[in-house]
Amino acid sequence: MNERPRSLDPVPVAPPAPGPAVPPPPAAGPRRLSPLNRRRLANFRANRRGYWSAVLFGVLFVVSLFAEFIANDRPIIASYKGEILMPVFVDYPEEKFGGFLARTDYRDPVIRKELAENGWALWPPIRYSYDTHNLDLPVPAPAPPTWLLTEAQCRPLAEKTGGRGCRDLEWNWLGTDDQGRDVVARLIYGFRLSVLFGLTLAITSSIIGVLAGAVQGYFGGWIDLIFQRFIEIWTAIPSLYLLIIISSIITPSFFVLLGILLLFSWVSLVGVVRAEFLRARNFEYVRAARALGLSDARIMFRHLLPNAMVATLTLLPFVLNGSITTLTSLDFLGFGLPPGSPSLGELLAQGKANLQAPWLGLTGFAVIAVTLSLLIFAGEAVRDAFDPRKTFA
Repeated sequence: MNERPRSLDPVPVAPPAPGPAVPPPPAAGPRRLSPLNRRRLANFRANRRGYWSAVLFGVLFVVSLFAEFIANDRPIIASYKGEILMPVFVDYPEEKFGGFLARTDYRDPVIRKELAENGWALWPPIRYSYDTHNLDLPVPAPAPPTWLLTEAQCRPLAEKTGGRGCRDLEWNWLGTDDQGRDVVARLIYGFRLSVLFGLTLAITSSIIGVLAGAVQGYFGGWIDLIFQRFIEIWTAIPSLYLLIIISSIITPSFFVLLGILLLFSWVSLVGVVRAEFLRARNFEYVRAARALGLSDARIMFRHLLPNAMVATLTLLPFVLNGSITTLTSLDFLGFGLPPGSPSLGELLAQGKANLQAPWLGLTGFAVIAVTLSLLIFAGEAVRDAFDPRKTFA
């Protein structure tokens, strides 16, 4: 008996009911923080004093980077006979304004009059740079702040320029030093120079110290023993005497001081990084990486170094603090930057030499104390952020 063939047509299936849209998975990228780093950031912000100290220090440092636009003895921008000039960036010769000198003194009354009659000029809020000598002071230098002077002291100088009293003079808000230079301008430039010097020294010495500690801790044995004996001998060399000898031979500059201090400052982080590598080099994941054939350099810098950087980042604000203090101390003793450089230590030395001018020592001490305090508070917040007891609680 013949059977009828079955139909092979597909059986219709009802479409699924529409449901809630499923959001796509978040894209992984460098901007997305891991849960561990999010907890560290939360711990850092939880320390309100340290967090706001770091923010305030960052704001002050960024503002000081534009010191030429805040305190300068030349206009920011000027228009002269239809030509737009940028004196803050370009050093124009005086012959452009009808003179004969190689460098234009924009504080000269003749140059000011020439600019006023043939154009205009936009000046910074403080019309003094760190090396501007104010030769027209109401009283002998070091002059007190202008707001502390009496009208009788200001009147003779104000009448020369067509004024009547102190309000018609160019103010020195915190007075001048013993050479007639504005204290506010020297504080702004000195703060910037000190922080830049400290950051450069701290970062460079940290890189060298981390590398040396990593090599010691990872390989151990004779390499660790020889390095430790070398560090003991090297740290026994009196760095201050070496600086005195070099200062008597050549004039120390920014990079000369940086190189000399770098010779001795890199050892501050070697012990911490060495201990971390000694502790972690025999962990299971390190043995597994060796068994997989990974090179020593890849294990050190890809797997061990991130764990060792926790202690390094915790100490970095305090290393920066010590670098700034070292430069200030050398400038105070006279073995630091060349004479005339904007230096907080040199301002303290002037305050010590001119006890009749207390504004010199007080302002220099206030800026140094605030700077170091902000760094200490910020360092405490960084320490809390990387504290494992708080991170993994």
